[in-house]
Amino acid sequence: MAQSPSTLRLLSEEQRRKRDESDDALFYAQPRFVHHLDGAFRSRLTRLYRERLKPGAVLLDLMSSWVSHLPGDVVYGEVIGHGLNAEELAANPRLNRHWVQNLNRDPQLPLADRSVDAALIVAGWQYLQQPEAVAAELRRVLRSDGQLIVAFSNRMFSTKAPRIWLEGSDRDHLAYVARVLLGQGWRVEPLIAEGTRAEGPLGWIGGQGDPFFAVIARP
Repeated sequence: MAQSPSTLRLLSEEQRRKRDESDDALFYAQPRFVHHLDGAFRSRLTRLYRERLKPGAVLLDLMSSWVSHLPGDVVYGEVIGHGLNAEELAANPRLNRHWVQNLNRDPQLPLADRSVDAALIVAGWQYLQQPEAVAAELRRVLRSDGQLIVAFSNRMFSTKAPRIWLEGSDRDHLAYVARVLLGQGWRVEPLIAEGTRAEGPLGWIGGQGDPFFAVIARP
C-alpha cells in the first residue's frame, strides 16, 4: 500500500529487504504457543506496563500473539489485539477483540482517529518493512495524551527481519526505532536498556536473562 504524503520515508529499499521475501502470512500460518522471550524479560515488561498503563485505558496490542504480558490484576477498558495468526489471537485471554492483518502489505490500521490510549509492540518492530507508515498510523489512532511502548530483546526470526535490523547492534536498534518515531512527529522519552537476571537457580549465581530494551513515545 502506498504511503501517504505526510509519511517521511527514512529507509532505503535495500534496508527493507528480508532474506525470506515470501508472504509473511505463510510463515505465521501455524500457531506458536511458546514464549519467544524468557521469564526475566516478561517480568520486566509486565512491571513497565504496571507503571505506565492506567486502569480503564483502551489498549492496542499490535503484532500480538496468545499472551499480552499485562498485569493480571489490572482491568483495562478494552484491549484490542492485532497479529498474523488467528488461533494465537483467539487464545489470548486479555483481548476483547482482534483482527489479522499483514502490516508489511497494508500498514493502515482499521481504527478511528484518537480512539486508543496506549499502543504496545513487543518483539514485533524488528519485522516491519514499512515502519514509517505504521508509526504514522499509530500516531493517528492514539489520543493526544497517549503513549506508545515498543519493547524488544536480542532475539528474532532472522529470515524475517529487514536488513536494517539484521545488521544492527542492540544500540543501533534503539536508535533506529527512535529515529523513525521522531521522523513521524513523535516525542520520544529516554530510552530503556537494561540487563535482566535469569529466573531460578541460574539467576541466584548471577546468570543473565534476555536483555530488555524499550522505546516510549508520545504523539
